[in-house]
Amino acid sequence: MTTTSEFREDPVSGDWVILAPGRAGRPEDLIKTQKPRRPSPRRTCPFEDLRKSGNWPPVAAFPSVENWKIAVIPNKYPALTHGAGCAVSFTRGMYHAKTGVGDHEIVVTRDHLKNFADLGARDAAELFQVFRARHRALATDPCNAYVSTFFNWGPGAGASMWHPHYQILALPIVPPHVARSLRGAREYFRRHHRCVRCDIIAAERRGKERVVAENSGAIAFAPFAAKHAFEVSIFPKRHEPSLAGTPDGALADVAHLLQEVMRRMKRTLGDPDLNMFIHDAPLGRSYPYHHWHLELLPVEVVSPPGGFEAATVANINVVTPEAAATVLRGRRVRRPERPHRPGRPRNSR
Repeated sequence: MTTTSEFREDPVSGDWVILAPGRAGRPEDLIKTQKPRRPSPRRTCPFEDLRKSGNWPPVAAFPSVENWKIAVIPNKYPALTHGAGCAVSFTRGMYHAKTGVGDHEIVVTRDHLKNFADLGARDAAELFQVFRARHRALATDPCNAYVSTFFNWGPGAGASMWHPHYQILALPIVPPHVARSLRGAREYFRRHHRCVRCDIIAAERRGKERVVAENSGAIAFAPFAAKHAFEVSIFPKRHEPSLAGTPDGALADVAHLLQEVMRRMKRTLGDPDLNMFIHDAPLGRSYPYHHWHLELLPVEVVSPPGGFEAATVANINVVTPEAAATVLRGRRVRRPERPHRPGRPRNSR
């Protein structure tokens, strides 16, 4: 491991990041252990009794409405609401806008104490089947252009309640980051006639240094141009353009690997708060060059973004993805080697 800084470009989106390990010490020395988590009381939790809290009837419930283990309910405080029509574009002078039309759902699991990492393997796979079902259902609405599914764990990650829950937003637009990644994937496919993310998976499996874990159908690795310390991407190994088209087996492999990586983060990173989101294909047509995946981001366990990031939208990451993968595999990172300055004795002061 070296302290030399390096610019790295994301091969899909084209975004640049600065890796600056010299700004920090050994990655393990930077990790801050969280205070023990304190569950909120069940009696005040609105997800314990959905009828009593006014969250009934659900949009969907599995395996049944009366004996639900997973319930999909409308968000009581939605970022977007769906009226009689689709979002309407309008202008204000030189500015372009749309009305705030969309869907905002909450997916609730029954157990008050079990976040995703703590679910049984079957329950984790079933939860991803519910995500798939909601993506398919929301895709039938011509008003929707993109479905965003995400999980916030812990107050530092934006979770306002203890009870594990997942959010799904259907948007009338394709988010800019997704659009940039699609353009990059399409251009790579045009030049090479292959999926860029399939090639990334093959490269990571050959190199191994950034791989965190894998199973028969999925792989988890720290991205080459990781924007955040200890960021991990999880992909189905088989080419799957969208979550909606992914079969049960591949879906279960992704779910189980996500559980494994979350457990590793809890064990090696001091139980950090987490954001997880699904990077899916837009709705409305096929995107054969896209390869859906998850991104798992510990809330900055090392240093939060600052003025440079705000000014340039280029992150400085002080933990290289190679070091991050080493830590998450449960190994120690050797102490950084200071770069030698030419013309100066190595041992001089």
